Amino acid sequence: MDVVEPVAAGWQLITAALAGIAVIVVLITLLKLHPFIALILGALTVGVVAGENLGGDDGVLVSFTTGFGTTAAGVGALIALGAMFAKLLADSGGADQIVDTIVGNASGRMLPWAMAGVGALIGLPMFFEIGLVLLMPVIYLVSRRAQVSLITVGIPALAGLSAMHGFVPPHPGPVTAIDYLGADLGVTLALGLVVAVPTIVVAGPLFGSIAGRWVPLEAPDTFDAPERDESITRPSFAVTLATVLLPVVLMLGKAIVDIVIDDPDNNVQQVGDVIGNPFIALLISVLVAMYTFGIRVGMDKQKLSDTVSAALPPIAGILLIVSAGGGFKQVLVDTGIGTRLADWASDANISVLLLAWVLAVLIRLATGSATVATITASSLMIGLVQGLSTGETSLVVLAVGAGSLFFSHVNDAGFWLVKEYFGMTVGQTIKTWSLMETVLSVTGLIVVLILGIFI
Repeated sequence: MDVVEPVAAGWQLITAALAGIAVIVVLITLLKLHPFIALILGALTVGVVAGENLGGDDGVLVSFTTGFGTTAAGVGALIALGAMFAKLLADSGGADQIVDTIVGNASGRMLPWAMAGVGALIGLPMFFEIGLVLLMPVIYLVSRRAQVSLITVGIPALAGLSAMHGFVPPHPGPVTAIDYLGADLGVTLALGLVVAVPTIVVAGPLFGSIAGRWVPLEAPDTFDAPERDESITRPSFAVTLATVLLPVVLMLGKAIVDIVIDDPDNNVQQVGDVIGNPFIALLISVLVAMYTFGIRVGMDKQKLSDTVSAALPPIAGILLIVSAGGGFKQVLVDTGIGTRLADWASDANISVLLLAWVLAVLIRLATGSATVATITASSLMIGLVQGLSTGETSLVVLAVGAGSLFFSHVNDAGFWLVKEYFGMTVGQTIKTWSLMETVLSVTGLIVVLILGIFI
């Protein structure tokens, strides 16, 4: 990536970036404006304060629309395919199969660990909100059966879901940061899994046991689980697990082949590069899922078509936010703010990983959105990854992901979702969910910094 020459003095560019972020924060938090519009206005603010023209061939509007289109074409397609895959998994009963198999074979003391595993596995292909809705009936059932606090078994499941959302592609945050920073998806996926495992252990079963004593909640007697079509037979656990892991295997396989063979002219590596490409890997996985989670379990053509189609409307808002974030990112890049920030960080000798985490934390606290935090922080880090190795760039992505999870509170929709599903007060939600997210974020950073010593 070429270094962009700054369009103004350093102080003016920093002021422009801060002004743009402030506009986004105020519009989202105080005026309750949709992040899509807030990101557009924030991008325009950056350009105006930096002294750029609004129109013209190299103006702010061109920068924004270029970034919007590029992001929608790349990241947007991955999010859409991921949503289709998740919908097929849910409607076929595959998610229920995973939960019932793992939880059904766990002893009482191992239930929190099993719930963490279920949360992580369900969280691989699914957005956090969808995974939470699917898991809540099981969390209630396990809590009643084991006679333990709802928090003791619920927090580990939430930790698994949240960690996957922040660290592992094809979730919107990691995929967007990978795209912006030019990281290798396979390497980032592998390192993301390495970071996620110890992070989930600490923030899930270990913290959950403490939080369960702080907030002893009893599960209600009933919970209305989503109704499924009884004519559809659940896929087996083996088939479900193999299908869920297929995109992960394909993308990891590409990274391994690239490292082992390292010859662009080799036929095996060329095939690996094609099927391990994130778009192709997810496309293959969706096609396989249409059989394993659709035709094979009894869906007719119309039902299968309706299921896949139903996956897209709920993610329209996410696609617009991420694409608008791409426009905001491009404005930051084209003003040269990243170049100035890179120079400053170099002179101050500040750890790139720590800086990435801090930026994401500040934006997460201000806006409440992990996606906005990831978009903005990774945008500001673009100039700082110049010259870094493939592994180091992937660690920057994961540092941003860790920061984007920090202390979910009242300006985060996820906070209220957890509060209502668990039937907690605001104070109880802060002592459990919010602190769990903080433990998740800090532990993730620590693991990333440790990996940074060896990579």
